[in-house]
Amino acid sequence: MGKEKIWLSSPHMGGEELNYIHQAFEKNWIAPLGENVNGFEEDLRRYVGTKAAGVFTSGTASIHLALILLGVKAGDEVLCQSFTFSATANPIRYMGAYPVFIDSEPDTWNMDPKLLEEAIKDRLDTSAGKARNESRDSEFPDSKLPKAIIAVHLYGMPAKMDEIRAIGDKYGIPVIEDAAEALGSHINGQKCGSFGKLNVLSFNGNKIITTSGGGALLSDDEELIKKARFLATQARDDAPHYEHSHIGYNYRMSNIVAGIGRGQMKVLDVRVAQRRAVHERYFEELGATWLELERIQNSEYRILNSSKSDIYFLKEPKGYFSNRWLTTVIVNPEETSGVTREDIRHALEAENIEARPLWKPMHMQPVFQEYDSYTSGLSEWLFENGLCLPSGSNMSDKDVNRVLTVIKDC
Repeated sequence: MGKEKIWLSSPHMGGEELNYIHQAFEKNWIAPLGENVNGFEEDLRRYVGTKAAGVFTSGTASIHLALILLGVKAGDEVLCQSFTFSATANPIRYMGAYPVFIDSEPDTWNMDPKLLEEAIKDRLDTSAGKARNESRDSEFPDSKLPKAIIAVHLYGMPAKMDEIRAIGDKYGIPVIEDAAEALGSHINGQKCGSFGKLNVLSFNGNKIITTSGGGALLSDDEELIKKARFLATQARDDAPHYEHSHIGYNYRMSNIVAGIGRGQMKVLDVRVAQRRAVHERYFEELGATWLELERIQNSEYRILNSSKSDIYFLKEPKGYFSNRWLTTVIVNPEETSGVTREDIRHALEAENIEARPLWKPMHMQPVFQEYDSYTSGLSEWLFENGLCLPSGSNMSDKDVNRVLTVIKDC
């Protein structure tokens, strides 16, 4: 028999999920809506600290609803973090809008506030706007500002939300916070999922808690969440018959799925602690170093604190707390006699251990290459040298040791 599979991030049930599911069966609340949906929304609202929450079929659906609620239309632009999963950017195109991709900064690997403001200032430059419009054959005004900013907390590390929000406020552009990977993370005690005008969570099967598939939209604007729920249930007007004055969507979470979420919420803080413990094991036993980067020119970067460790980790900035959803490492071939992150990934794969490269930036993806991007080369460097290690909260000491042995052998 082959060696047992070690997954990158597999579901981890807490034991109480079935209780809520059984209650739904007993009361025959199988369809969308019901006590579990209401309870899960309330659990999330209280945990994150917002005034309202709505649960939906996916994080992607939640981003789509957020864009609709903010009035994004065909031909508009939306400023979007480039270093992320495609689900962050895809809903922009659902709307017929154009993504403008913003590269990362080295402290968190998330949206660079300086590049963000540069992109906005370019939109205020009428000559630059005219050039863009001519190349796009668009009719919208030369100096039209983007309709939204989508910032992401990658791998659970919070983005520089204070700076990003300040820029959004300065130019009157609302922020959508994509906290799909960051439930349980916080900045100076304020939970991720509470910083934006609208905030998105995901409960996909690989997330820190899961409902097998699902997402949420949170806000301090209760009317926006109320409208999101309305749109997500096919926008059915208040009438005894089926009356529709808006285009709606089938995005509401089912009562069964929400029951899984209610059970998962009871172990969320435990799951965060377990993920952080896995991260700590890797860091300590690999003799690793916190990554400090310096940009040399264009897309070239140099590791400032180069050491004999060969492997580098992302440090939490002061006041930041990451749930360490995935443990990410940088492998520097210049210090490893040419051994790359791909060499390590293939070695792990040979031992039936799943690992993945860091996200390939959106501005490098074939489907998005035609859209504007403001880049420093950092996300490209991270993609080239970075690796996600198995990080599940259900990993045993034996599992972690297997991973460590392969890496050390490399």
